[in-house]
Amino acid sequence: MWTIAGEGIHPIHEKKLTSSIAVEDLKLPDKVVIPLSQHIGAPCEPLVKIGDHVKKYQKIGEPKGFVSAPVHASISGKVIAIGRFSHPSGNQSQSIVIESDGKDEPIDGLAEHRDYLNLDPKELKDIIVNAGIVGMGGATFPTHVKLSPPKEKKIDVVILNGAECEPYLTADDRLMTEMPGEVAEGMKILMHIMGVKEGYIGIEDDKPGAIEAIRKAIAGTSIRLITVEKKYPQGAEKQLIKSVLGKEVPSGGLPMDIGVIVQNVGTAVAIYNAVRYGIPLIERIVTVTGHGIKRPGNFRVRIGTLLEHVITECGGLVGDPGKIIFGGPMMGIAQYTLHVPVLKGTSGVLVMPKEEVLLEDFRACIRCGRCVQACPIRLLPNMYSVLAEAEKPKEAEKYYVLDCIECGCCTYVCPSGRPIVHQIRYIKAEMRKAKNKVA
Repeated sequence: MWTIAGEGIHPIHEKKLTSSIAVEDLKLPDKVVIPLSQHIGAPCEPLVKIGDHVKKYQKIGEPKGFVSAPVHASISGKVIAIGRFSHPSGNQSQSIVIESDGKDEPIDGLAEHRDYLNLDPKELKDIIVNAGIVGMGGATFPTHVKLSPPKEKKIDVVILNGAECEPYLTADDRLMTEMPGEVAEGMKILMHIMGVKEGYIGIEDDKPGAIEAIRKAIAGTSIRLITVEKKYPQGAEKQLIKSVLGKEVPSGGLPMDIGVIVQNVGTAVAIYNAVRYGIPLIERIVTVTGHGIKRPGNFRVRIGTLLEHVITECGGLVGDPGKIIFGGPMMGIAQYTLHVPVLKGTSGVLVMPKEEVLLEDFRACIRCGRCVQACPIRLLPNMYSVLAEAEKPKEAEKYYVLDCIECGCCTYVCPSGRPIVHQIRYIKAEMRKAKNKVA
């Protein structure tokens, strides 16, 4: 059994709510709100204006930098607004609003490639960038950038991340179970682009259906399946590399520094659809779950669909919600309104009833060391918490605070209920401010 360094944690997973429910298409919304920033990097600039009629798959946002990704219309209809609208990050973002014409009419002439593994790697990367593909595990880093490391960084291994360690979420589980062939073909394309012979797919051992489906799909190929122990945060990029290869990414470094590239299984399927059929990224599988929603399940949802529509199509809420989270309970972001759209990186919608949400005040650090023991990076979360409270963020730098992946293990195990992750984010924000002032 392969596993992460450090203790990690075993939170209540609650995956049984949706793990056996097949993916279904969510009813198309009457309108979509498509942010021009759904990725790490520079936002896009609109290619349309109010009053324009657009078709499904049409490019409506053009990137203006290398670290960026275009956006496409997820439905056909009329552009009724362009402006700043609520974004799942908690801010407002420049967005394009499209009112459906009810036809869901696609653009003409999608470029299909049957013999895709014989295409030049550069041509494949051009297809990926034009399809607007980003990391679909939640990080939303533009995929073409990840596939373009500096020449001195030789890549030897590609890893597909199918761990899906976040509690409640089963979108990747169902994707691997129902579309193992597409996952395998996406992996072959990635390996061809990077010119590597070693490929691994890492899956947590609580997904027997996905493991068996992937095992059959990769039979006779050079791709290797690695089953890793169910433990949080097994699916974090650096932790998965350690589990699969036994290698550690150096402090302050990236996977490419040790010759590795990691992609999510959903990203691999998006790459296959773009390369094989010319389809850009306009939809994704989302787990809608929790004890506060009437009809949990896994749904194929168009990008830009509002949370309000998702909840309505899932039967509505059960009583008053305590929290509605985009993502999972460990690393997700709580929403303050139902008028926020599903993005390329939205892996789940978790609805928690009031009785499941603790609102007690936190207490002083008792120096128990549980957060240190649980930390998968082997850092000192207790020090960050105390330094944040003392408003000494600069001192946290010598304790390698920038290596923190904000997984939430420390907050989860803290007997004093301290908001350690929030305090770490405060420290990082203050460090960025200080750096910008110097610059």
